[in-house]
Amino acid sequence: MHKTLNRSHKYFWLDQAKINRAQKALGAKTQTETIDRALDFVISEAQKNRRFTQPTKDPLGVVSKSRMSLAR
Repeated sequence: MHKTLNRSHKYFWLDQAKINRAQKALGAKTQTETIDRALDFVISEAQKNRRFTQPTKDPLGVVSKSRMSLAR
């Protein structure tokens, strides 16, 4: 987990069983760490997906269809 300088206090009604499962899956020590790491994971996955679905150029400079459409 990286250090975040901009923190704010929030109140949420969350499913405790989901928090417990996520905490175990992430190996987090606290519920706050669990939520923070889960958010980092979601952001990271969204960035990967965005890069994966964007058009690419081949070495000749020709724009190809997205890699996602080729995988179908």
